Amino acid sequence: MRVVISAGGTGGHIYPALAIINKIKELEPDSEFIYIGTHNRMEKDIIPKEGIPFETIEIYGIYRKQIWKNGKTVACFLKALKKVKKIMKDFQPDIVIGVGGYVTAPVIYTAHKLKIKTFIHEQNSVPGASNLFLSRYVDLIGVSFPSSLKEFPQDKTIFTGNPCSEEAVKKLPMEKRTFGLSAHKKLVLVVMGSLGASKINEFLIATMHSFSGKNYEILFVTGKNDYEEISKKEFPSNVKVVPYIENMTRIMKRTDLMVSRAGASTLSEIIALRIPSILIPSPYVPNNHQYKNAMGLIESNACILLEEKNLDGNILTETIDQIIHDDQKLNEMKSNLKQMDIPNSATKIVTSIRELIDRK
Repeated sequence: MRVVISAGGTGGHIYPALAIINKIKELEPDSEFIYIGTHNRMEKDIIPKEGIPFETIEIYGIYRKQIWKNGKTVACFLKALKKVKKIMKDFQPDIVIGVGGYVTAPVIYTAHKLKIKTFIHEQNSVPGASNLFLSRYVDLIGVSFPSSLKEFPQDKTIFTGNPCSEEAVKKLPMEKRTFGLSAHKKLVLVVMGSLGASKINEFLIATMHSFSGKNYEILFVTGKNDYEEISKKEFPSNVKVVPYIENMTRIMKRTDLMVSRAGASTLSEIIALRIPSILIPSPYVPNNHQYKNAMGLIESNACILLEEKNLDGNILTETIDQIIHDDQKLNEMKSNLKQMDIPNSATKIVTSIRELIDRK
């Protein structure tokens, strides 16, 4: 299988793309890839390290409030179309895959014009602008949430789940002692994204003193942007602070309760690993999609929801205390997460892509 794949901007797009690539490699080892990403976002650092041929285009999102800035956006889009067309004519892919982010727009659109089979995947419950635009041009669409099926053309949309879930299950667990944690105490993992979230980190820093003397431990992942400043502060001995954890799912497998944002890939891992969670959706994302992602778990009684606007005092500490000591509640959430799981999401996606390629 010859594959052009594109995704960019955030780990929520990039890591599902990598999960699809890894599954294709597993099922069809002779496959060849070209990854098309932006020149200045996360993928430019992540993808080359994976040994995947990487091409960049200069591309920007649409400015909805500052319309006068869109001249550069349009010019870059037209330039990107020319570069992508040359890449595809030289590489001759069997399939072109888009996994989210505005970088996918010229890639999928060009493939459509060249009559190459196309597939896009939507991770969030609320579709992104690029995927909504591309939905009229693609051959097949995969979605992570059943509620998203109605957002796309019914005749070419399938419920696949998020491919990161299958990757998460395969990872080996990490030993707690890696972070100076006890093997015998319950662990609460607090993480707000790979870059962190400054406003909520301020609240978390102020909260950490209230965990002093608790019979469980906290692993606080600050994000790289805020770690240097946060690391200068003093925390109780049962609170460990780190900037980032590579292969987060490995320590998630040792986690009893997770406090997290509600990004689609994180939720897919929480579901796949059946980790009870307290979700604090980011209110700063388009269409409030993290809140809507979280509602999928809330409606299944599979998590606890705290909104950032309601964070005050010791509400987080009190909520953690209530859940971490309630084994019945923890087991109930695990059971409900199991009911939501799509254990073979990446396999389902790759099988569907193969069927699409073989379709005449």
